Amino acid sequence: MRTIRRRFFDSAVCRIVCYSTILFCGVFARAEESDPFAAVRGVDDERVAATVAADKVRLDHIYSDGLRYAHANGKIDNKAQHIAALSDKKTSHDRFDYQVREFLSAGPGVVLMSGRLLIHTTSAKGKSVNDVNFLAVWREESGRWRLLDWQAAKNPAPVTTPN
Repeated sequence: MRTIRRRFFDSAVCRIVCYSTILFCGVFARAEESDPFAAVRGVDDERVAATVAADKVRLDHIYSDGLRYAHANGKIDNKAQHIAALSDKKTSHDRFDYQVREFLSAGPGVVLMSGRLLIHTTSAKGKSVNDVNFLAVWREESGRWRLLDWQAAKNPAPVTTPN
């Protein structure tokens, strides 16, 4: 029996199985390390934190220079306009509650993020919650994921029916 085991472990088949296993594990580990969805999720979490803090420096690093930010009310900002609007603090963004956040690869270096989001804000009019569906385009630029485009649309208020 020992001779049979020894021959198997010395055989080419065993070496192929062992090398294949090592190669598979190595490729799988590298794929996990370079998972673009995890990277974009992390940068988006940083964007949310920077927006709540109204941190111009952090937002400048997260937004692409070609940013096109379409608000749910139809207003469209470029990068400078959007950062200025967030930092003037006329409206503070208190909290973002993702109801759904999904990711889809749109090609090398491009990830689409879509879903539903509750944005809690405070302005001179008081507190409000905007329920929006959104589509965001993230692009890898010089090794960093940056927000290139944002489009949001308000969801209608729930319809109530009398009993």
